Amino acid sequence: MLNNSPPLEQSTIHSVHPEVVSSIDIRESEGVRTLHFGSDWVQGAMRVARPWALELEYTRAMIFPLILCEDTPTRILLIGLGAASLLKYLYRHCPHAHLTVVEIDPRVVQAARQFFRMPEDSKRITLVEGDGADFMGQVSETYDLILVDGFDARARAGRLQGERFYRDCGRVLSTQGFLCANFLTRQRGYRSALSAWGVIFSGRTLHFPTLDSGNGVVLASAGPQGPWSLVELRARVLAWKKNHALDLGRILTRIEQLQSGAGGMLRLGQ
Repeated sequence: MLNNSPPLEQSTIHSVHPEVVSSIDIRESEGVRTLHFGSDWVQGAMRVARPWALELEYTRAMIFPLILCEDTPTRILLIGLGAASLLKYLYRHCPHAHLTVVEIDPRVVQAARQFFRMPEDSKRITLVEGDGADFMGQVSETYDLILVDGFDARARAGRLQGERFYRDCGRVLSTQGFLCANFLTRQRGYRSALSAWGVIFSGRTLHFPTLDSGNGVVLASAGPQGPWSLVELRARVLAWKKNHALDLGRILTRIEQLQSGAGGMLRLGQ
């Protein structure tokens, strides 16, 4: 989500709704195509030679809940589309899951289709063009996994970083469901958002160590989960790498550092 490298190539999609984002820029440098909302903040990235892979480390961290799931999620909700990185990965590697994605700006959807190879499959993908906070306040379906990654041109999450929104997320999580969100640790409101998570989810949270990019991924579960031994999780990570083309070893190492005094076990809640 943080990148200030100059573009070699650039395309721009202008807005008819300037109150949302003034322009959307597509840049490409050294084989990586990036999405920008009229600024140098990276809103998504794709390595052109590997369009289905997760290029940014924070997106790989947001996949980690799949390591914890006893059963593969069948209903997944994504708030924020970006460059469709998470959508593409889940579409390919969770073939039995139905994916609902909510995106406020139709130009982001256009860019994802035109430049980032967003899959088109109305049987497995439901695309909702609208405000993620409004959607969460009205939806009645339940989800096994909710991923939140939505920012404006100034890297602000707005109502997607509010207590009411988090409560709505918790309300529609299935019994064994997980909520995972991307934060920018240097933004105002980050600490208060973490405090809200701790209260709403009664300590059933895991705050990943801040990534080099400044992103902070936070995980919460609908109910108490675990414990998992870190040895077991290491075996799951190796199996996931073999079967799903994604190495989550570095993410688990960061979690192990957090759990250094917890007897080699990971748990969410009591």
